[in-house]
Amino acid sequence: MTAQKSIVRMWRGVVRSDDADEYIAYIERTGMKEYRETPGNLDAWMLARDLGDGRTEILTVSRWQSFEAIEGFAGTDIDTAVYYPEDELFLVERDDKVRHWTQVA
Repeated sequence: MTAQKSIVRMWRGVVRSDDADEYIAYIERTGMKEYRETPGNLDAWMLARDLGDGRTEILTVSRWQSFEAIEGFAGTDIDTAVYYPEDELFLVERDDKVRHWTQVA
């Protein structure tokens, strides 16, 4: 990761642990692929953690050159999460709003 000042976009959702590997592969083919192909995206990654109760939390993190670049992915309402057709099959909990942070160091 570079020290370049950027905007960090974060989203979280929860799936059944039995579905985690399949969902991670799905998100890699959809959201993560679109993040990385959008002009102005600096990088993107996905984190997962087993919550120990049969659920797995998923966090997507992406870095962008600007808020305008994020609009290229998310549209004008950049605070609303972007979902794909099969998300409903997997997600048992989800944030409909994403968080944006300014990288300062």
